[in-house]
Amino acid sequence: MSARGLGERFFCPVLPPVPRAAMAMAEAVIGRQDGPLTLVGSSLGGFYATWLAEKHELQAVLINPVVLASITFSAFIGTQTNFHSGESFEFTRQHVDQLAALEVPRVTPERYLLMVETGDEVLDFRHAVARYAGCRQLVQEGGDHSFTRFPDLLPQLLEFCGL
Repeated sequence: MSARGLGERFFCPVLPPVPRAAMAMAEAVIGRQDGPLTLVGSSLGGFYATWLAEKHELQAVLINPVVLASITFSAFIGTQTNFHSGESFEFTRQHVDQLAALEVPRVTPERYLLMVETGDEVLDFRHAVARYAGCRQLVQEGGDHSFTRFPDLLPQLLEFCGL
């Protein structure tokens, strides 16, 4: 974004582990923006981006997104560790309920670019392909949940964003 002279338009907030607080923070960022905005979310961030895109009529790029109906979050209740920071937090039944409240019944296909790798060891890519049927989709063979081909597909992501 900086190389394109758009560094000030890139936001990557560290969202809190509590879903309601994460959405409040994301909506505050959205509320401060003027002009076009495209959300990009990976894993749970893709799930969040779907809710935000539908609520605020935004575009979103979803990378190996969580499809809530295919995940049993109750299995994760207890102490969890943030993958990036190493910080521990308690994931509770209330958090599961907060995630369920963010489930979007239908998506608007033209809003989304779905990017998945078939080798995702955390999520079954087929759930995302089915959930986002009708959306532009880039399904890559192999890879893993970290989306190993991200650098290769950055041009398509930027094109989708109109950059």
